[in-house]
Amino acid sequence: MPEGSGKHMRPAPDARPAQASGSQAMGMLPVAAMEGVRASGKKPRKGGKGRRSRIVANVLIVVGILLLLAAAGLWGFSQWRYHEQDVINQKLARYAEVTDRASDAPQVDWEGLKAVNKDVIGWLYIPGTNVNYPVYQGADNDQYLRHSAEGEWTIAGQLFMDYENRAPGLVDNQSIIYGHHMQNGTMFQQIAALDDQENFDKISTIWYVTEQGSYELEPLLLYYTNPEDTNVRQFSFGTQDEFHSYLSGLLSKAVTKRSDASQVIAGTDHVLTMSTCNYYDGYGRTIFVCVPKAEASAASAQSS
Repeated sequence: MPEGSGKHMRPAPDARPAQASGSQAMGMLPVAAMEGVRASGKKPRKGGKGRRSRIVANVLIVVGILLLLAAAGLWGFSQWRYHEQDVINQKLARYAEVTDRASDAPQVDWEGLKAVNKDVIGWLYIPGTNVNYPVYQGADNDQYLRHSAEGEWTIAGQLFMDYENRAPGLVDNQSIIYGHHMQNGTMFQQIAALDDQENFDKISTIWYVTEQGSYELEPLLLYYTNPEDTNVRQFSFGTQDEFHSYLSGLLSKAVTKRSDASQVIAGTDHVLTMSTCNYYDGYGRTIFVCVPKAEASAASAQSS
């Protein structure tokens, strides 16, 4: 038989196994090599970014909760300040009796009010509104801006007359009373609302009561200005013509007014003015000017 033939033939010395396919080659890699392949992948890096994102999100959630708690705390503190002011207003309101009839002047317990604070000079009441407060006059225009009649700091202070006016008011040509514009409708908020003509026309009577007597007034006009307007704080004038010219100048920029304002101005000797804040750009102040009914009636009768 030729060499190499038969059942037990050996392979040729130079024979090699066939090259494994790619998948097979991978399957043949050692375990350590496979771990190296896994370690070189991108999946762990994605996990790191995810953890950082979760941390940032959690921090933002905590910050948001803290901000909400702070806002709630400030709101609650503000509401408490308003509550404190309401308690003060209700306590002082007991010193005056008012009726449902606009023609009735408030009956004021001056002895009781003076026992609380001797700086009280008047009582302002506007039927149909929340304006029903004592009026004080301090040594300056800061004293009652944020302090109650009992001397405590309050968010709305008290109504007060300009310290340069002669007490108890309506002695000078113009007497000015200041009050805050409160968001809950108290103090002079409803004065600011008279920039609507319909609301303005609903006010037929304003009572200013002093220990010496009672003054029944009517609305004359309302205008806007800014805190730097020194023209507002004019109290006495050299002549009645100067005073009438001053009021005519106010009428020229009135937002709301009575229909016969020009005729009334020509015959009036006194006005009671109320000043409060507004939130209009370029202005910041609402000024409401009232005239004694007796003077308004006489002026209207003369003009007719």
